[in-house]
Amino acid sequence: MTSSELWTRATADRYDAEESEMSSAAVLGPALAFLTELAGDGRALEFAIGTGRVGVPLRERGVPVVGIELSKYMAAVLRRKIDEDMLPVAVGDMATTVVPGEFTLVYLVYNTITNLLTQDEQVECFRNAARHLTPGGRFVIELGVPPLRFLPPGQVAVPFDVSERHLGFDTFDLVEQILVSHHLTRDGEDGRYRRGNSRHRYAWPAELDLMARITGLELERRVADWDGAPFTQDSAKHISVWRKPA
Repeated sequence: MTSSELWTRATADRYDAEESEMSSAAVLGPALAFLTELAGDGRALEFAIGTGRVGVPLRERGVPVVGIELSKYMAAVLRRKIDEDMLPVAVGDMATTVVPGEFTLVYLVYNTITNLLTQDEQVECFRNAARHLTPGGRFVIELGVPPLRFLPPGQVAVPFDVSERHLGFDTFDLVEQILVSHHLTRDGEDGRYRRGNSRHRYAWPAELDLMARITGLELERRVADWDGAPFTQDSAKHISVWRKPA
């Protein structure tokens, strides 16, 4: 088992409702088109597939998908949406769990590589992707750029969402490259807020490129979003594609 924090039953059950915007056609459409093109005529493996926000509609587009998911509760929510024979899921961690066969695409979306809280585990995640890929196959990661430019001396937190029903901010351990995302979410109409937090190990694009090189993968492309906008110094996130040499 890796250092990733386990998602509980309660968190899994409310995940889809809280992430409804991320499941919208506007958000998912470009991502699905991007991944479908890279998968080609082969199979796709999703690390940390969760409740199937991406994997289920990708399978519905005709791409054979297999998932790996650490939380049995998240996997149980996915299973309510699609049968095992249509989208198999192995319960285990994304750094070491191996599933049968080879894949033209392995992908890891929505910042989830940061759930691995050490550099060694993140390197093993790349190694696990490489071992599953066919020659010429691709590994794709969607990841935010650490917002440290917004952290001047003396400031300890960076807000990432200030809305009517949710307050979110990150605090940083700059030595260990650990950020903690803090959430205050309003439940119901009684004005009460539910507090939660999660730990993540942030990584820079260049650091991920070195992880890829260590595991035999080569950077093929880096863009700022699923629509393919150029990645610049002002980009808040990146979609990076590494290729396993043929």
